[in-house]
Amino acid sequence: LTPNPSFLVSHQSPHPPAGALTPSHTLTPAPTDGVQRHLIGEIIRRFEKKGFKLVGMKLMQASEDLLKKHYIGPTVAMVWQGLDVVKMARTMIRETNPSDSRPGTIRGDFSIEVSKNVIHGSDSIESARREILLWFHTDKLTCWAESTEPWIYE
Repeated sequence: LTPNPSFLVSHQSPHPPAGALTPSHTLTPAPTDGVQRHLIGEIIRRFEKKGFKLVGMKLMQASEDLLKKHYIGPTVAMVWQGLDVVKMARTMIRETNPSDSRPGTIRGDFSIEVSKNVIHGSDSIESARREILLWFHTDKLTCWAESTEPWIYE
């Protein structure tokens, strides 16, 4: 299957234009081992608790062409928005080799071996931009700002 933008989860907003890729965006796909181990909710929880905004997400079986560039098997690809998100995401994820990652980090808590390290994180702003474009149509990303409206349940 090829990436299908209809699988995106997004919120519509009149704020910054959808698809505007900036240094405040990063890609964090959770490959097959993260999906099979049911860690997607935990990963999302950690990024949301840190204060980042989820602006794109999809569960997909990557195409053969995309697999050559990234991952085989079911993957949940996520795009996060926030101040210094590339650097902060790498800090939260940590080292590729889980034995070099401290407890409290995603890989330190959930990874056992390098080939199954639960999550990927772009290593630079340039990589983030390139990798996001591999997985998402930028016009389907929804960049949003906090609403000035009252909380939905108030």
